[in-house]
Amino acid sequence: MSSVLPRAGSRGFFLTFEGPDGSGKSTQLRKLAAHLEATGHSVVVTRQPGGTHVGDRIRAILLDSQTEKLASMTELGLMFSDRAQAIAEVIRPALDQGRIVLCDRYTDSTEAYQGGGRQLGSDVVLRMHGMMCGGLQPDLTILLLADFDRSLARARRRNDRTAAFAPNEGRFESENRDFHRRVYLKYREIAAREPGRVFVIEGDQPIDAIHQQILALVDQKLRALAAVS
Repeated sequence: MSSVLPRAGSRGFFLTFEGPDGSGKSTQLRKLAAHLEATGHSVVVTRQPGGTHVGDRIRAILLDSQTEKLASMTELGLMFSDRAQAIAEVIRPALDQGRIVLCDRYTDSTEAYQGGGRQLGSDVVLRMHGMMCGGLQPDLTILLLADFDRSLARARRRNDRTAAFAPNEGRFESENRDFHRRVYLKYREIAAREPGRVFVIEGDQPIDAIHQQILALVDQKLRALAAVS
């Protein structure tokens, strides 16, 4: 595979990274972004919740471990309010400029965490996605499904390490094992339903091995997009 990935084309390329807490998705997003930028691509990196001024304020509510008594439907509404703002302010403009957008979490996370973890179901999440996001779907979603127990333990250790010098964003990690198991299973359900969009990387593989798989996949997708642009 060439180290220089093909251009995204006139309509841009929208790639999301998904996975349970502690799966390593943020690390892989950063590595891909660094490679793309080093090879001359115009890349926008964002995250959800957050990534805009409004979104960062919503994030502070949603992830703060001190947030209490937040109703599940309120949580769902805040997630989509953040997402609608990100689409309007960051994602759509970047795609219209032909840029590559890398997003840490998107609607699949909401379906997994609120639909699965909170047991709201997929239907309400997908209806909200249609209304609030105009149905905007990623060109590609990379779903990292590391070992369930190890990834949850990593996420909780990470929050313990950072709690002393950063905002405590451990509200979801502090949920019980049954919650996280429902999240994990919902991710599998999403991947089975949308195999053309969602690419699953299983297990605890070395970071560089996962990175090489992602580079090969992104190369393939960008070439296909360039061919029709």
